[in-house]
Amino acid sequence: MQPESRGLEVAVLVSVGRHPVTGRARRADQDARGLELALSLAAFRPDSRVRLLHAGQRDDDNETALRGYLGMARGVGTGLERLTLLEQPEGADVVPALAERLAATPPQLVVTGARAEQGEGSGLLPYVLAERLGWPLVNGLVEVESIEDDRMTLLQALPRGQRRRIQVRLPAVVTVDGAAAPARQSAFGPARRGSIKVEAALAVPDEAFAGWTLSPARKRPRRLKIVKSASARDRFKAAAGKAQGGGGQLLTDVTPEQAAEAILRLLEEEGVMR
Repeated sequence: MQPESRGLEVAVLVSVGRHPVTGRARRADQDARGLELALSLAAFRPDSRVRLLHAGQRDDDNETALRGYLGMARGVGTGLERLTLLEQPEGADVVPALAERLAATPPQLVVTGARAEQGEGSGLLPYVLAERLGWPLVNGLVEVESIEDDRMTLLQALPRGQRRRIQVRLPAVVTVDGAAAPARQSAFGPARRGSIKVEAALAVPDEAFAGWTLSPARKRPRRLKIVKSASARDRFKAAAGKAQGGGGQLLTDVTPEQAAEAILRLLEEEGVMR
């Protein structure tokens, strides 16, 4: 059956974010941008339907944060009246539960953020999920330009503000870049009226994460080079232009010990190492 005959099904994977200042639970910024992008698909396919999916623990803080996604439903119509929560114990690997659910009721498109705001935050989940489903993955999505039959034309973010237009065949998994359109504000009424359906799901312990040792992050070393320009033209050239070699030393035909000493000396001169 062709996608247009049964409507475009879009599954948005959402997570519980964390405010960078207060540390309180909130909707994750990139996941909210992903939901905003999914809602914009109605301009191309009025028959599109969005469903929200979250795998994690159920508690009051998480529920408040998840309802922030349901609050984006105003002016949209149907599709965001319910969020499905696949309940997982603490320390579980959520990929098996998500893969099992998506394989049982496969959508045409899965949208996620690039990485979570808490927990591991490795950004590997979309890649592992796409591998398990056997679907193509497009990362750094900024905008959907068109949908024709089972093909989508996408705009992908590249370094230095560049963009690349690509096509992907559905079904597919896409991750949303921070340069995508910001999410609309969450309205209190729809957020409270929406329902969160809790379902039991496959729970697999994350053995790799259980063996990790967590410690507070250390202050990052300063950059080797800071561009200081007086005019806007110079600042633009420094940001958009290709990196070119400046003063420095070119080492050829040296031993590994000599090269290591030169690198160490440079790091000490720049103040990275003391």
